[in-house]
Amino acid sequence: MTREFEGKTALVTGGTSGIGRNTAILFARAGAKVVVAGRREAEGNESVELVRAAGGEAFFVKTDVSQASEVENLVKKTVEKFGRLDVAFNNAGIEGKWVPIVSQSEEDWDRTIDINLKGVWLCLKYEIRQMLKQGGGGAIVNMSSVTGLTGGAGAATYSASKHGVIGLTKSAALENARNRIRVNAVCPAVIETAMGERAFGAPEVKKYVIGLHPLGRFGKPMEVAEAVLWMCSERASFMTGQPLVLDGGFLAGPNPPA
Repeated sequence: MTREFEGKTALVTGGTSGIGRNTAILFARAGAKVVVAGRREAEGNESVELVRAAGGEAFFVKTDVSQASEVENLVKKTVEKFGRLDVAFNNAGIEGKWVPIVSQSEEDWDRTIDINLKGVWLCLKYEIRQMLKQGGGGAIVNMSSVTGLTGGAGAATYSASKHGVIGLTKSAALENARNRIRVNAVCPAVIETAMGERAFGAPEVKKYVIGLHPLGRFGKPMEVAEAVLWMCSERASFMTGQPLVLDGGFLAGPNPPA
């Protein structure tokens, strides 16, 4: 891997496991100094050690992205430690409770929207402020989902939050294009993560949901991480305001017969 992020600082929220952890490691291999953020301190420190094992420099900041003061502190600590912020992956999110709308609690709606949507908004707000202070330039990727592009029976709150992320992404891209700050979103289908296991781990459910992916499998965290690095790199310098779909054919249409 080329060290195309040499001299740059990368921030990854939800970096305690899965896609976020893999992305932090890839940023380090590509030369970036990495800030790992998340709510789980032990797992966050594990991610930091894996980044260091990959030859990178990193530290962890315990952060609840639904709290403005904590996100502001995250960006402040990033700059205090590494001097600047160049790229960010706003990955933190939860699945919430997947039940029909008529059974959805207001509490679960608020929690899911606060983390998945408000959290991305807060991250954009403070990340972009810092990039503007530096004179502009930078790249941000937000975590959406294929359910940000389609509905999901029983997953209305999650789907709504991920649709919102795409709206935020497009708006932030338009507001900051002249300042050379690119903002995009990544939209995976089911990925082999703890969240995927919680939602689709039961054998019959897993078999059915894999059947919705024409490639016949779930995605891997590193496949999403590779896409995020590309979107943050100069190789994607003409891309902004776009949702990039990584879905094994999920949105292309029905799975062809075996």
